[in-house]
Amino acid sequence: MKHLLPQSLLGQVMLVLAIGLMAGQAISAALLYRAAEQRRETGLVSALAFQLVAESGRSDLAGREARRAARREARRADRIARGLPIRDRRADGEGRPGGRPFARPFRLGIEYTEKLPIGAQEPRLPDYESALREVLTQQDVEAGYIIIARRIAGDDPFVKERMQDRPRLRSPGWEERPILVAAIQRADEAGWLIARVPEPRAPRNAIGTILLQTAVIFAILFALLYFVLRRITRPLAALTARVGDFSRQPDQAVKLEERGPGDMRRLIAAHNAMEARIAALLDEKDVMLGAIGHDLKTPLAALRVRIESVPDDIQRERMADSIEDITKTLDDILVLARVGRVNNGFEDVDLAALTTSIAEEFEDLGEPITLEDPPRLVARAQVTWLKRALRNLIANALRYAKSAKVSLLDEGEAIILRVDDAGPGIPPSDIEAMMEPFTRGEASRNRATGGAGLGLTLARAIAKQHGGTLTLSNLREGDTVTGLRAEIALPKGENTGQR
Repeated sequence: MKHLLPQSLLGQVMLVLAIGLMAGQAISAALLYRAAEQRRETGLVSALAFQLVAESGRSDLAGREARRAARREARRADRIARGLPIRDRRADGEGRPGGRPFARPFRLGIEYTEKLPIGAQEPRLPDYESALREVLTQQDVEAGYIIIARRIAGDDPFVKERMQDRPRLRSPGWEERPILVAAIQRADEAGWLIARVPEPRAPRNAIGTILLQTAVIFAILFALLYFVLRRITRPLAALTARVGDFSRQPDQAVKLEERGPGDMRRLIAAHNAMEARIAALLDEKDVMLGAIGHDLKTPLAALRVRIESVPDDIQRERMADSIEDITKTLDDILVLARVGRVNNGFEDVDLAALTTSIAEEFEDLGEPITLEDPPRLVARAQVTWLKRALRNLIANALRYAKSAKVSLLDEGEAIILRVDDAGPGIPPSDIEAMMEPFTRGEASRNRATGGAGLGLTLARAIAKQHGGTLTLSNLREGDTVTGLRAEIALPKGENTGQR
């Protein structure tokens, strides 16, 4: 799962934006749908209430119709008496100029009935009933019972009867359209007043509209945020790359261009100042160490000449050994100070030939060293430094265990230079400390056996300069320590492999 997620700052911010926008759009769509349903419910309840309120005060429907018919007949008789033509408003094409009939509002009509036309098995809509009761109460209409149900228009006898008189109701699809049937019983009257309202069709392409809206918002926000983040991430990426380069080449200070937002420009300026200061300190250190080496080696050479006049051979030999020890320690310090300062001199090196030549050097000195048949491996390395690191590990093994076993291994992603000995090993708690400068072990690993405590430090610094590592571990047989293993692991690069 971790590998599927973007690792860059730009990718992670864009991912968070996408997730947040999707969540926001989902919530917005739910709220819009809920609001649309509330508006739809309010509209249906208002339509039902309008019909019921308008008809609730007219209980004598038959008398009302009779009065209307009498008025129509009176107007008809008056026109006949005056000799005027009789106009039938219900005749097609004679109600208005131009031959168009009178337009009537679309209503399913009001029904009075003694018996409740809503069956007990039909699902009721309590939310609509509560809303309708509230509206009727506001209009001073008292209702004993309110029942609202949903049914298909073709299943309603009243609507089917109206379909015969109204061509509009015979349009395709009307019989399958759902309608709301509301029945109220007046508190002071018997029977039921029934109103019907067709449910509006759901808006088409609602989901498509929301998806289109989301896509537009995505495009706009992503474009704006991408350009804003690029102003931050591009100089940040350049700064990250520069920090990595400077860690490998601290002697080469490069001033980065200050760009991006104000905070980023200040960060780059601070890095430039720090890098310049570090490079200056390293230069001062090299000058100081060079002066120290020169100033110390000169009197040491003079001392080496003067001790020749010492008549006691034993004392003269001890003094010569001390001078030699100081000279080697000084050389190690100067080499350690220079490791990592200069990166030129890397070349393709045949590691099999390198390990063989170093093993032969120690064999010529009569040292008990064994070398397993090395495979033909090539690595990008600095020959002088890598030889010094391997010599230090072999010399360390010979000094404390009197024997050394050298191996060259191909471990897939790394090349291993391994040196095993049969010495007393190192306590696990002291292994890390043994690679620090001027650190020596106890017992057999004391100063009397030689060394200034810089061999492992140099080997670790050289391995790090090659992009590798130095590790120490005890060899065991059961619970018994049988020796020490030192390994330099070199990474395989483009110019690293078998031949």
